[in-house]
Amino acid sequence: MAPANIARIIFRESAAWPDKPALVAEDRVLAYGDFVQASGRLAAELERRGVRPLDRVAFLCADSIDYVLLSLAILSLDAAIVPISPGLMLDECATLLEHLDVRHFLADAAVAPDPAAGDPFQAPDLERTFRFASFAPRRLEPAGYADLRPAFIRFSSGTTGASKGVVLSHETILDRTEAANAGLRIVRDDVVGWVLSMSFHFVVTILLFLRKGATIVLCGDPLPQALVAALRAHPLTVLYASPIHYRLLAETAELGPQDFRALRLAVSTAIQLPEAIAQRFYERFGRSLTEAYGIIEVGLPFIHAPAAGAYDGRLGRPLPAYEIRLADGEVLIRGPGLFDAYFSPWQPQADAAPGGWFRTGDLGEIAPDGELRLLGRRKAVINFSGMKIFPQEVEAVLERFPDVAEALVYGEPHPEFGQLPQAKLVLREGAGSLDVAALRAFCRGHLAPHKIPKAFDVVAALPKTASGKLRRT
Repeated sequence: MAPANIARIIFRESAAWPDKPALVAEDRVLAYGDFVQASGRLAAELERRGVRPLDRVAFLCADSIDYVLLSLAILSLDAAIVPISPGLMLDECATLLEHLDVRHFLADAAVAPDPAAGDPFQAPDLERTFRFASFAPRRLEPAGYADLRPAFIRFSSGTTGASKGVVLSHETILDRTEAANAGLRIVRDDVVGWVLSMSFHFVVTILLFLRKGATIVLCGDPLPQALVAALRAHPLTVLYASPIHYRLLAETAELGPQDFRALRLAVSTAIQLPEAIAQRFYERFGRSLTEAYGIIEVGLPFIHAPAAGAYDGRLGRPLPAYEIRLADGEVLIRGPGLFDAYFSPWQPQADAAPGGWFRTGDLGEIAPDGELRLLGRRKAVINFSGMKIFPQEVEAVLERFPDVAEALVYGEPHPEFGQLPQAKLVLREGAGSLDVAALRAFCRGHLAPHKIPKAFDVVAALPKTASGKLRRT
């Protein structure tokens, strides 16, 4: 029996509904039958260019139908996708390629940090122009890598963290999509409105929607106008978005309850749902929001639908397949679809999550009825609208600026974005005042836009432990 492959399973299952729309983006509509054939042709071209099973393919692309087609093409070859977020600077991208020892780089020229790198990659099935480059292996594969048959490797800890690359196998993806659907209940009749970044949100969502034969409407930009147009043009039954999207909708005067008549599920994800946004959305449209709590190492263990209009900050009980417990106040989760390994340095799941329990880094409390409430973060990672920012990475860039001696980056709570990165700086002796404009320009050359601190505070000294390390609160 052939080993499981998520792309080939989608291709096989969708043969029963070849004429049903799979992907919609403005005027472009791709039926499942055409989608499968296009992905197959793209897979053949990638194979011709040297993509082989187990190869790691760094993939950078703007959110589009092309993103989905090429992702399934890569997966169908038993290669592993290393998603790269548009907006990464050239040196950030180079660090990622180095740490994960990628074999190939497929980049959308419109959003690539170096649009001229690699050979042209164009095909009739694609609307966008891509560049393709291959690299010689830098080191031996980790022991156990081939046995896992990785499908995705998400670069997980910035450029300075210890664990880089969350490895997800095909079997893991199948397990976590099935577990998540116990809460989402996606069926073939669903029409899903999509506004999130595919480089951060793809595995448990897009792949699940395609497995179940749903139609995915890519709403695009600008927001909220594109989302309003999608609601008017399509009978959306599921909306998968972040709190900021729901706030924009609630503030849009041209929408009314009638525009959500087909909607059965409005999912809020990426950051914790602020009660004020949930209440406002309910007051405007009479629709409750369902909060989804996802973790790249775990999947989607919580999908909480509170009573109409009743939001108290709880995530509810975990989905049936998952267990939770607390250890010194930190939330631990166990269940199907747990990540298979960290790539660099290589650390199998058994070592990283003893007994199958993953330490989330979130602090919480479990009520007597079994519902979980999050209280904050133990780890220093900053969550900006679902995009993780690792303070050490930003600090390393700030300390390369000529006038900065030391930096401390932290997250400031924000009701819509989750946290905003901020920085405290100690200037070098004799530096005088800080040229904030010059520092921002320096950051733009070395950091993706979402990682640049929103405010800089010059201080005389940074808080440190007795051993001299930065004290992070």
